[in-house]
Amino acid sequence: MTMDSNKDNADLPLERVVAELREARQSWRERHRPHEARGRELPSAELLRGVIDGLRGALFPLRLGPPDLRPGAEDYYIGHTLDTALHCLQGQVLLELRLAAREAGAPRDEVLLATRTNAVVREFSRTLPQIRRMLDEDVLAAYEGDPAARSVDEVLLCYPGIEAMIHHRLAHALHRLGVPLLARIIAEQSHARTGIDIHPGAQIGPGLFIDHGTGVVIGETAVIGRRVRIYQAVTLGARSFPTDEAGQLRKGQPRHPIVEDEVVIYAGATILGRITLGRGATIGGNVWVTQDVPPGGQVTQASIRTANHAGNPP
Repeated sequence: MTMDSNKDNADLPLERVVAELREARQSWRERHRPHEARGRELPSAELLRGVIDGLRGALFPLRLGPPDLRPGAEDYYIGHTLDTALHCLQGQVLLELRLAAREAGAPRDEVLLATRTNAVVREFSRTLPQIRRMLDEDVLAAYEGDPAARSVDEVLLCYPGIEAMIHHRLAHALHRLGVPLLARIIAEQSHARTGIDIHPGAQIGPGLFIDHGTGVVIGETAVIGRRVRIYQAVTLGARSFPTDEAGQLRKGQPRHPIVEDEVVIYAGATILGRITLGRGATIGGNVWVTQDVPPGGQVTQASIRTANHAGNPP
């Protein structure tokens, strides 16, 4: 550091800024997190990023694993990688379970928390083979559905929709096992990398193909069947947000669409509310759908204009 830069820094009001930031932290903790004075007790996004990178490699070792890995060493690499990733995950699960118990006002029983942590991670590890099989169907659906795809390897290495589905299927398993904060952190890391926003609570069947993907939003209570195809800028969202007697939002209520098998939703379509798109339906680009669509039905801008002209709901 040069003498000039030292002089410049001396002019900065750092002591005042540090003091005011301390006051802001203390005020927040007094109102919302009085326990936080004991130190950081939240999961680490950085550590979870490493966990997911390890799990991606374990699921697809010769494609997403280390570049020098040879087929004969796959099992050794997978065993070592899973041991490291799952042990790290245990620590993060324990932090979330402690946080949940504290917020629920439950007594801190470390033996019980450790038992629950081990059960969550053990069950999560057992889901990995099923997750791999579902991802295989996702990859195959993308390859078969995109004429520009030259190989399944290209799809796995390059397509943001597959990247998003790897994260989602891992995050959904954790969400289902009762650690929604970890799941949400993982989902948002994928969102930042791909531009595809999938809530970890969404239930998605095998063979989902998200083509291009940028701007896709899939809400928490959405249910998607098998072999569904979604293009960029599609929203599967809520139409309204019910509140309780105190005016607070009701959490976890079914409020997002049900998309049955083999539905195609083209770019820019907005599907809102707890409606059902029947099996094999086709939703055209840039349409706004708030009512059920029957199996095999088609909704396009032209059909909506015709319905509106006739005085019928689209």
